[in-house]
Amino acid sequence: MSKLVPTVRSGDVLMPALGFGTWQLENGTAVPLVEKALEVGYRHIDTAQIYRNERDVGAAIKASGVKRDEIFLTTKVWIDQFADGDLQRSAEKSLEKLGVDHVDLLLLHWPKPEVPLAETLKALNEVRSRGLTRAIGLSNFPSALLRQAADLSEAPIANDQVEYHPYLSLKTLKAKADELGTSITAWSPLAQGKVAQDLVLIEIGRAHGKTPGQVTLRWIIQQGIIAIPRTSNPARIEENFDILDFALSDEEMTRIHALARPDGRLGDWLDKAYQWDAE
Repeated sequence: MSKLVPTVRSGDVLMPALGFGTWQLENGTAVPLVEKALEVGYRHIDTAQIYRNERDVGAAIKASGVKRDEIFLTTKVWIDQFADGDLQRSAEKSLEKLGVDHVDLLLLHWPKPEVPLAETLKALNEVRSRGLTRAIGLSNFPSALLRQAADLSEAPIANDQVEYHPYLSLKTLKAKADELGTSITAWSPLAQGKVAQDLVLIEIGRAHGKTPGQVTLRWIIQQGIIAIPRTSNPARIEENFDILDFALSDEEMTRIHALARPDGRLGDWLDKAYQWDAE
């Protein structure tokens, strides 16, 4: 089986299905880890304004020697920059920190009821029309809000980045995203390490000579969903990338889906004005 990372159609761009996340990699720690990820073969790097590491990510990309056009680079606009004018200026500042003239995907980090979504999307579309990003999208938007955003946006909503791992169901959002031509990216795809002790994932992993984490990442990308595991362990960077030489059976996929539970969400910071999908 080829070790070429598959891509996922996201609006009118193609995203590598496996990326490297940089949440919590602050104070210079992102530099060697992003360099390592690019050395291993990752070509999709994810950051955000609120991560406070855009400058470090940009420095790592420059130091890596990998050509900019070979890297799919994502960043996210924080909620205090959603007003028209503020958003455009924040995007310009992100590019300055990253040391690039554009990103490949610019996301709204969380929905914010205080600023009309129409205003925020108008500003986001303007950033795209100016060539500062190739594609636009969302993060942590439930299916109803994804539908609303798609209706308000001139450009395709390319991606919705949400928490996803074996302990959460994504049926409703996945169906809506498929209908709209929007891809999904999974953050915390390894459930912040919880998958390592899961007996079902351990058993499946043994059958393939893989770890529970590798099984989980394979399960995600086999659904056509993008995974962006984050780690501060260089050895784990390599392990997480080594998922392209095996495939899970339909029966194994079903067993992993069955691990979803109502209390499986780890990061619930959604504003009370909105609701997550029931499943």
